[in-house]
Amino acid sequence: MAWLLIDNSNTRTKLALGDGNGLLDWRAVISTAALDTKALDQALEGLAFIGVAVASVVPGKADLIATYFERKQPVHLLGWESPLGYGFHLQKPEQIGNDRLANAVALKEKHGFPGISVDFGTAVTFSVLASDGDFLGGAIAPGMAAMTSYLSTQTAQLPAIEHTEPGLAIGRTTVEALQSGAVFGHRGMVQGILREMLPAIGGKPKVVATGGGAVFAAKGI
Repeated sequence: MAWLLIDNSNTRTKLALGDGNGLLDWRAVISTAALDTKALDQALEGLAFIGVAVASVVPGKADLIATYFERKQPVHLLGWESPLGYGFHLQKPEQIGNDRLANAVALKEKHGFPGISVDFGTAVTFSVLASDGDFLGGAIAPGMAAMTSYLSTQTAQLPAIEHTEPGLAIGRTTVEALQSGAVFGHRGMVQGILREMLPAIGGKPKVVATGGGAVFAAKGI
């Protein structure tokens, strides 16, 4: 029988079914702001599963999910004390976000180690596995949407923009200039962080991009 897997992030909550062989075909996405018992009822109607595993970075919503399922199904909230398959080169592993813990599990299981998981979401998180397979640390930086929304809300004349591939690096309009700064600047930030990290890890680390913005943001990196 399948388990229900829930990725409760800041912007979207993703749900999937999986078993011992991997993920199954069913998927659902709920806006995290709209996540409540009614939304869960609608998304899960007619589904059969034997338990629930949750990786959450939104404590209030994690409590809602746990309460929703606790009388119906076994629920496991992912944390640093979960059986992750790796240890920590850290003094305070309890401070690592559950999304990064999950990314490191997938990185080790699917791609081995050493390596870096780069998760392009509301924030861009870098989670590093050392040459012994344990969690080494990482970095956290603003996501592209966070960077551009800050400019539009904190300045008087800069508009909100869509994240599209710039035609030119040198923008001829304010929107084009913002798109160039956002896209090329964001990719440059990621490249700069990786450039500093890779020699510090040693060996030949694999770099894996994940998250909702991975395909667009990682292009050309």
